[in-house]
Amino acid sequence: MADLSLENIEFIKILATSDATILQAGMNDATRHRLDDEIGTILREYYRENTMGIQTGWTEKLSKVGIDEDAGKAAIACARRLGIDIS
Repeated sequence: MADLSLENIEFIKILATSDATILQAGMNDATRHRLDDEIGTILREYYRENTMGIQTGWTEKLSKVGIDEDAGKAAIACARRLGIDIS
């Protein structure tokens, strides 16, 4: 399971507040790999918890660091536009 490090928190906040087109233009292989692996895992678990009722604990963890439901949804939408499979 992915860890909620400060870098991961900031990455999710950037996804929640950024335009996918701009992020796509500046994305390199290392960033894409991290988005696929770590951030994608966190967002997939968060999505499952909020849509299927599977208790993963990510809603509470993200809420504690200032990522509310709207920011979570925005981060998921941006990640999807970047080609990350969330559902």
